[in-house]
Amino acid sequence: MTTSAVEDALARAHRDEWARVVAGLARRFGDLDVAEDAAAEAYVTALEHWPRDGVPPNPGAWLTTTATRKAIDRLRRESRRADKHLAAHMLRDHSAHDPVGPVEDDRLRLIFVCCHPTLAVESRIALTLRLVGGLTVGEIARAFLVPETTMAQRITRAKAKIRASGIPFRVPSTADLHERLAGVLAVVYLIYNEGYLGSGDGDPVRTELTDEAVRLSRLLRAHLPDEGEVTGLLALMLLTDARRAARVSATGELVTLDEQDRGAWNRALIAEGHGLVRERIASGSPPGRYQLLASINAVHTSAASARDTDWAQIVALYDRMMQVDASPITRLNRAVAIAELDGPDVSLADIERLGHALDRYHAFHATRADLLRRIGRSDESRAAYDRALELAGNPAERAYLSRRRGQLGGGPLSGTGS
Repeated sequence: MTTSAVEDALARAHRDEWARVVAGLARRFGDLDVAEDAAAEAYVTALEHWPRDGVPPNPGAWLTTTATRKAIDRLRRESRRADKHLAAHMLRDHSAHDPVGPVEDDRLRLIFVCCHPTLAVESRIALTLRLVGGLTVGEIARAFLVPETTMAQRITRAKAKIRASGIPFRVPSTADLHERLAGVLAVVYLIYNEGYLGSGDGDPVRTELTDEAVRLSRLLRAHLPDEGEVTGLLALMLLTDARRAARVSATGELVTLDEQDRGAWNRALIAEGHGLVRERIASGSPPGRYQLLASINAVHTSAASARDTDWAQIVALYDRMMQVDASPITRLNRAVAIAELDGPDVSLADIERLGHALDRYHAFHATRADLLRRIGRSDESRAAYDRALELAGNPAERAYLSRRRGQLGGGPLSGTGS
């Protein structure tokens, strides 16, 4: 088998099996470092053996078995006798595991462990993205708008705190599920966003991440059907995912919502998402952030064309969002809607106030560039596009920004390449 074929098989195995392998090892050995390191070693071993022996019929089982042996070998090398005895026991142990309680999926259980309330929210999200989502440290750092070294330290400290605090790798109780829910939902949504239009230089859309996020969200809803934000998050991702086929052009360029072919939208996902939104409205409970975002997406996906969009309703929903999440990102998105309702001049005044908070966020500069273009301030618009291109990592977004910047003319791009 050629090296290229093996590398392709390993890439698929990493996409499909990484989270399962790490989560299973973490549950069995109770140590995140052991789980992650052993899983990584198993993939290295596969790269050595598969070219000679061929790709196994069940790569996941092969990787799990190999990673388990790697973990046991590591424990045997430890100086403490108890670890050696534990390793020897685990090597022989083929008995069924204890009942898993309210969460039966290893990956979902690992998320709840990583989202333990003793960790800072940022650390919970980052750790879970690394161990369950399989994202690189660089990808997570870009998602958080922080340097890669900062994110690496954050993940290392989070694992160390879990180990030092003796946080158990057992199934969370029903009370734990509710206590850790906000962090878990944030993790799932960030995994989805990294897949839907990721920050890295690879594929502009990583369906393995979006599909995994939707799967985890469905699992959450199955366990917590009365939690409004769980339903809201699932509805939000379904309504967003429905537009996936129209989001990137055949030439690899981002297609904005107003230019998308709405005939390519997935009507089954839209219908399911709308049904969930209606369910939450009928409940009469005050909506949270995800429910409001889902409602905004429901308005967008209800419009037959961009010009038919009910922008007044979207602005009203963002006004409600400001009551539960008045973050700079929310204010930026509200300003985009204001531009459609009241004009770019009014919106630009709001956006300029966000410059300090969002200076390292490419979408802020892209939005500002578009508004400046619409009111005829071309020189400032070009500079804003240049800044957006410096910060944007996704190739589809870069292609779109380059084209829009090029339409303004006025010389080569500064510091952005070809």
